[in-house]
Amino acid sequence: MQICVETERLVLRRITEDDADNLVELDSDPEVMRYLSGGEPTSREKIIGEILPRILSYTGNQGFFAAIERSTGEFLGWFLLRAKHGEPEDEPELGYRLRKIAWGKGYATEGSVALIRKAFSELGVRRVYAETLAVNLGSRRVMEKAGLQYVRSFHVDRPEIPGSKQGAVGYELLRADWERRRLRRV
Repeated sequence: MQICVETERLVLRRITEDDADNLVELDSDPEVMRYLSGGEPTSREKIIGEILPRILSYTGNQGFFAAIERSTGEFLGWFLLRAKHGEPEDEPELGYRLRKIAWGKGYATEGSVALIRKAFSELGVRRVYAETLAVNLGSRRVMEKAGLQYVRSFHVDRPEIPGSKQGAVGYELLRADWERRRLRRV
């Protein structure tokens, strides 16, 4: 097991082929998929044949990480910290998808803060960014609590997703801002 980050309540480790059933279960929950596919589950075939190989293609310090509850060993979902293909390596995207049982307990913020800390303190990134639909208030709140700030709104063409006509939003945290905040806390 390749551990990336540990927090008080979470272990974030590399996703492996053994996580296929966990990913299928996660993407089978209509509420989890509400703002991603309009609630439609992702088929096992697509996860095994397309999604998992793409997740496993990331190497090094960036990629997708299974979120495991430390006290129980239970799979709660995943986080990502990775530059999209063709994008600057020092500007990774932060993302997360958690099971409904983990919602409202601070896990998304806890994991996000830990990955942001790793990105700036160990990986030398310049900027961390995240995006979500404007109507996804829960995800927006996580981004804000993790220290990211709203920077833009943009159009998305996803008519199958409720609220997508309101567009999407982008948030970011620059290294200089992260360092200033860190120094204020010391």
